[in-house]
Amino acid sequence: MDLLIANWPLALIAALVALVLLYLLLRPRQRVTLTDSAPIRPHMVTSKTGEGKSIGDEAAAAAADVAGSIIGVRVHDQLPGASGPPDDLVQLKGIGPKLAALLNSHGIIRFDQIAKLSPTQVDDLDDALGAFRGRLARDHVIDQADYLARGDIDGFEQRFGKL
Repeated sequence: MDLLIANWPLALIAALVALVLLYLLLRPRQRVTLTDSAPIRPHMVTSKTGEGKSIGDEAAAAAADVAGSIIGVRVHDQLPGASGPPDDLVQLKGIGPKLAALLNSHGIIRFDQIAKLSPTQVDDLDDALGAFRGRLARDHVIDQADYLARGDIDGFEQRFGKL
């Protein structure tokens, strides 16, 4: 008993630690069940085009990128093709008329083209932008284009401000 009285601060700390551990182990858990009948919001839709349909596709694309750089061959020569009428690229924050014209001269006329760019393609395009180099990453142009390509105006405005 004298030992407990002499070391009461240590005993108090040990008792508090034991209570916290018991609470963490025995607390009620939230049960989450997923359903197939829940609506899918626009930002949850996954694209079924281009690279990245599965982990295998991503691994193959990555291997092709690395092998292409080792043997000196451009693996991703083509930008994602345009499908539909041109978009107004000036709607993207950080893209003005001059940069939009420069992107158009490189074959980029739609938001979905920008959203589908691979990291290698972004780097290659960034190198070709001259005075606008670094703008794509700094202004999150790829993310902005992804929202607008999906038609998720609300998500765009929540993240990047008024369109």
